[in-house]
Amino acid sequence: MVIAIDGPAGAGKSTVARAVAGELGFTYLDSGAMYRCVALAALERRESLDDGEGLGVLAEGLEIGFDGSGGGSRVFLGERDVSREIRSPAVTAAASRVSVHPRVRAAMVGRQQHLIGAGNYVAEGRDIGTVVSPDSPLKIFLTASDEERARRRAAETGEDLEAVLEAQRRRDARDTEREHGALRAAEDAVELDTSSMGLEEVVAWIVNVARERGLV
Repeated sequence: MVIAIDGPAGAGKSTVARAVAGELGFTYLDSGAMYRCVALAALERRESLDDGEGLGVLAEGLEIGFDGSGGGSRVFLGERDVSREIRSPAVTAAASRVSVHPRVRAAMVGRQQHLIGAGNYVAEGRDIGTVVSPDSPLKIFLTASDEERARRRAAETGEDLEAVLEAQRRRDARDTEREHGALRAAEDAVELDTSSMGLEEVVAWIVNVARERGLV
């Protein structure tokens, strides 16, 4: 069983999903980290980020693992812990580019479906509720204002706020307009604007909905 948490960059998906998983004793799955691993491997091997077929072959051959129990968030590429490396601005930008390729997405979606089919997960990403797990009994679509999302990202990375806002606009355009795995809320998703909410408030709200639906 999976609780699916979707939404645009900076809406709080990762932080919220990790905390909800810890609260419920579920396993946390960061689907975006998988695309970041593909991006990191592509950058290190100097692969073209526009070569969809080549990147697809690369993605299919990568060994990506998680230590996500109880809300943990360590990510492994082979035997190597890449949890910090995949959060760099360069990898973030590259991940948005590699994730548009159908063969890359097919490889990652297949792995995600295999993982969540074997346990109780809180999974976050831009297409968890629409593509990866459309039968999820609880889908949350987190949103926040453009300015608030950029402020959160800048606080996390230390980048200039205006630069983050401009990069975010370009990324949002790619994510909403791409042909495969476009960002959108599932028809049965519960939408929550987190612009003026604290983390504990958001987590408590989602946990309460899960309990009301008899999921825990």
